[in-house]
Amino acid sequence: MGSDMMDMEQLAAYLQRDVREVGKLASRGHLPGHKVGGQWRFARAEINQWIETQMPSLTEKELTNLEAAAARDGAEPLLANLLSEASIAVPLAASTRASVLKELVNLAEQSWQVYDPEAILDAVRQREEMASTALPSGVAIPHPRRPLPAALGESVLAYARTASGIPFGAPHGGLTDLFFLVCCRDDRTHLRVLARLTRLFLRPGFLDELRAAETPSESWEKIASAEQQLLHA
Repeated sequence: MGSDMMDMEQLAAYLQRDVREVGKLASRGHLPGHKVGGQWRFARAEINQWIETQMPSLTEKELTNLEAAAARDGAEPLLANLLSEASIAVPLAASTRASVLKELVNLAEQSWQVYDPEAILDAVRQREEMASTALPSGVAIPHPRRPLPAALGESVLAYARTASGIPFGAPHGGLTDLFFLVCCRDDRTHLRVLARLTRLFLRPGFLDELRAAETPSESWEKIASAEQQLLHA
């Protein structure tokens, strides 16, 4: 079976859940999958998108377990290692979804890890057209639907805060002012980053601190400090 497809047992291991629980979720239509010759098959890209939709409703413990399942090493700084001050803009001079995405990719290029910015921008646009990555909290996490190893040297993050909230597709018409662009070379790192970010968003006061940060340096420090506290909690 190709690495893009999983059977029931492989999916259970991927999700770190009991195979019987996964079977029930699939049978009830809660998991994206289809049967081939009477056996369930799951596309990795569709499962990853499903995981993304579940993250905002997961508890800290569930997010930690998900992150641990995707980690090869122990707990270590992740966001701070993929994000640099050069890839941060505070405030970002953009007022539309299209301009935000373009500027985020431009920021990611400052890492010198982006080999094909046009491919990344196109992939991020397509992902946003499928469903907005904006959350009710005023944060959005734009990213390609699939990893783009050929377009990147290493996985990279970019972060920006607009001076005021803009329409980005958040639920109930809410505005968005905090943006994390996630560009990873593999699914494992992608899921770890999303889980780590979501855990940070749950920390009381973290988003307020980001909104109060006035420089890229201060913003990076807030993110790095919060991540360290998370790892040593």
